[in-house]
Amino acid sequence: MTKPSSQVLRIQLVVAFLCVALVVYFWIMGRSGVILMKSGEPAAIGLGIGIFVLPLIGLWAMVATLRAGFAHQRLARLAHDEGVELDISDLPKRPSGRIERDAADALFESVRDEVEAAPEDWRGWYRLARAYDYAGDRTRARETIRKAVALEKSSQV
Repeated sequence: MTKPSSQVLRIQLVVAFLCVALVVYFWIMGRSGVILMKSGEPAAIGLGIGIFVLPLIGLWAMVATLRAGFAHQRLARLAHDEGVELDISDLPKRPSGRIERDAADALFESVRDEVEAAPEDWRGWYRLARAYDYAGDRTRARETIRKAVALEKSSQV
């Protein structure tokens, strides 16, 4: 199930706006850190170093998150183009729109069997990550999608 292009565009614009806002914030904070370090006062220098380092860490986190998001989107497009996306249209849903827990668990079990049958195929791992997500286990979904990305990259070499 894919999102309409207008919704995707809105999401991309929001992400772009937030990234620009973060970069501006990091620049302001970094500049403040430099000003404090130039003051010559030991306490201000210590604070300046801390204020200067935090934007660098934030920039690294933003870039890492964006890179992972782009890799996940690429896998989602590939899965969609190959027709291996999970079909959840007929699964029972809660009023919130989430899949009912028992149905999500059954979906997970069937997809896990696919991965065990072909552990080197990124498609199975991608589907497993989606099943984890539908089951509400976001931590395992993130770990599994990383595995799918790594397998897909290694299959291109």
